[in-house]
Amino acid sequence: MSQTDPPPKKSIHTTPYPVEGEINLLDLLLVLAKRWRMIIGVPFVVAAITAIITLFMPNIYTAKTMIIPSEDSSSGMGALMAQLGGLVTMAGGPLGGKTTADLYVTMLKSETVKDPIIDKFKLMEKYEAKLRSNVYLTLDGATAINLGKKDGVITVSFSDEDPKLAAAIANEYVDQLGKLSAQLNMTGATNNRRFLEKQITETKADLSKAEEELKIFQSKNKSISVPDQAKATIEGVAQLRAQLAVKEVELGTLQRQFTDNSQEVKSVKAAVAQLRGQIASLEGKGNSSSAIPQLGAVPQLGQDYLRLMREFKIQEAVLEMLTKQYEMAQVSEAKDTAPFQLLEKAKVPERKSKPKRAQIVILAAFATGFLMVLLAFLLNFVEQMRPEDRTRLLALQEHFPWLSSLFTALQARITAVTRKRT
Repeated sequence: MSQTDPPPKKSIHTTPYPVEGEINLLDLLLVLAKRWRMIIGVPFVVAAITAIITLFMPNIYTAKTMIIPSEDSSSGMGALMAQLGGLVTMAGGPLGGKTTADLYVTMLKSETVKDPIIDKFKLMEKYEAKLRSNVYLTLDGATAINLGKKDGVITVSFSDEDPKLAAAIANEYVDQLGKLSAQLNMTGATNNRRFLEKQITETKADLSKAEEELKIFQSKNKSISVPDQAKATIEGVAQLRAQLAVKEVELGTLQRQFTDNSQEVKSVKAAVAQLRGQIASLEGKGNSSSAIPQLGAVPQLGQDYLRLMREFKIQEAVLEMLTKQYEMAQVSEAKDTAPFQLLEKAKVPERKSKPKRAQIVILAAFATGFLMVLLAFLLNFVEQMRPEDRTRLLALQEHFPWLSSLFTALQARITAVTRKRT
């Protein structure tokens, strides 16, 4: 190499030393390695103590039963809903689509169902409760009532230390629900039967009156000729009038149970309005003596006869339909069965449902280990703290006296670190 040549440049190699303020993974591992005994030992001790404690916890057994509610819109179910104040409606009702199953869930949670259970199994003595309200709370804590959103099946579960008692109480919930449902159904059917009896009595009186007037008219006027079309119209109007009378009876029954804003009342009102419209279209807009349009060419005498015949046919058809409704009410009143089906009866459970000892021990160990890791980093932070930061930390004790024990421990740790360094 000649003297005129420039000296070769030295290659500069940068070493990736960590910049101040960056998090170094090795530093974190060193913190954990420095206190590995605490991080591993303390969770192990806590797990052992937790395992011993769980051994003294009593075994709890859970029995469950399942029922399938029937979506019945009969008078019995209507009365059953009325007994609860009309707060729950049938499927498709105005209050968020509540169903009969929702109604049964409400009944199962009521004190009316709980009281016979408490008395039958002497739960006040079992739970050593002085107040009945305390037993209600205990029952609520041990009972789980769930409604399947897809299948609509109601599941009643009860948990107790005695597996036989758990199964017996779970089944008793269903038995009491059946008794209450049948009682409310029978009460509603009885009310409807009495209401129909009153309507039938009034209709019979109106029918007798119409029949008597028709007989008197026929006896005075021996021969009367009316068009066959008018007679057919009378038959049609009579059937529609009968249907209208039945719907009005149904509307009166529903109005005694629900408000005018309920879906049931609105539906029946719409049906009544539709029937009245059909009757008006057949009868026309004439006066009472010439209400049917087909009577335009009928003499006055024939019109009077048709008017009386129409009234007689209407009352006759109304009585026939009311009688059928009355018979249905009698059948419903005679029923004493629950309006649901038992899908699965509660059996005595063979295995405990809780406590789940292994899960409790593992959870306690992991939770303690997580806390020990945080504590390890906290202690390392205190050791690496600058003197002025230690002074500020100790000054916080004046503003947070309720953390005095924690600050005392930190102060002792700071003092120990300071002595070690000096």
